[in-house]
Amino acid sequence: MLETSARLLKLLSLLQTHREWSGLELAERLGVTARTVRRDVGRLRELGYPVHATAGTPGYRLGAGTDLPPLLLDDDEAVAVAVGLRTAAGGSVAGIEETSARALAKLERVLPSRLRQRVHALQSMTVPMNRAGSAVDPAALTAIAAACRDHETLRFDYRTHDGQDSARAAEPYRLLHSGRHWYLLGWDTGRAGWRTYRVDRLRLRTPNGPRFVPRDPPDTDLAAYMSRSISSAPYRYQGRFTMHAPAEVVAERMPATVGTIEPLDERSCTLSTGSNDLDELAMWVALMDIDFDVHEPPELVDRFGVLSARLARAVKTPSAFTK
Repeated sequence: MLETSARLLKLLSLLQTHREWSGLELAERLGVTARTVRRDVGRLRELGYPVHATAGTPGYRLGAGTDLPPLLLDDDEAVAVAVGLRTAAGGSVAGIEETSARALAKLERVLPSRLRQRVHALQSMTVPMNRAGSAVDPAALTAIAAACRDHETLRFDYRTHDGQDSARAAEPYRLLHSGRHWYLLGWDTGRAGWRTYRVDRLRLRTPNGPRFVPRDPPDTDLAAYMSRSISSAPYRYQGRFTMHAPAEVVAERMPATVGTIEPLDERSCTLSTGSNDLDELAMWVALMDIDFDVHEPPELVDRFGVLSARLARAVKTPSAFTK
């Protein structure tokens, strides 16, 4: 009986890898006959697991049922889920903190002691830093994700960073999370161009608009495209600098939401970042404590000249308190 129960658990674990298995493959993995596999599949169905037979070559796959069946996780998967739930409990999706905490409590109660110690060690050795990010409605995220999947036009009211409200319609492409905010990348049908929207600033209208044929994305590297869109494009001034340090060093001091970094060689990179104020842009880069060259815009180059002359005079001017 113990052998049969262990075999059922092994069979369930294989089926939960989300691929189709032929009866012969399962029999080889379990070390039994195809007839035993069919009998074990029948037992799983009696327990409520929706195991479907596949067309063509006789095989099986695990489908979605009306109820959520128990899941089998290996050690690393269990730790990953626990860490993910702990992160979600303090994350940027509003309304799921309590739900995540409840799910984490259930998981920790059934974790083997060796895994519980790993999770607790990670928790005790990690110091969370509260970030001023924006919380979003999980219902909005799921609705946007579904529209992206189903290629349905979204209609929504949107508030820009300067407080202007407008009605928008967009063909949604992807959701992206910067670590502080959620963004929607989509083709704005009214403005005939790709746009990036902060999800916490939009209010969805129902129903969705018509279905559309997906367009080619604006860039093959969506992460880099989004970094440019939210770090420099929205601002009055877009600065471009050559930083005399490796790209990974600059990236430690300039997050992707603030600037876009492109390696030039092993010892230098290009930094693109934006601001509505030239002095803010100049000081932000100067305080990174990395040598750099400023290229554009011309107003920023001139402003650096003024600031450097002022700082040089401050160094040369004797202090009034020096006697």
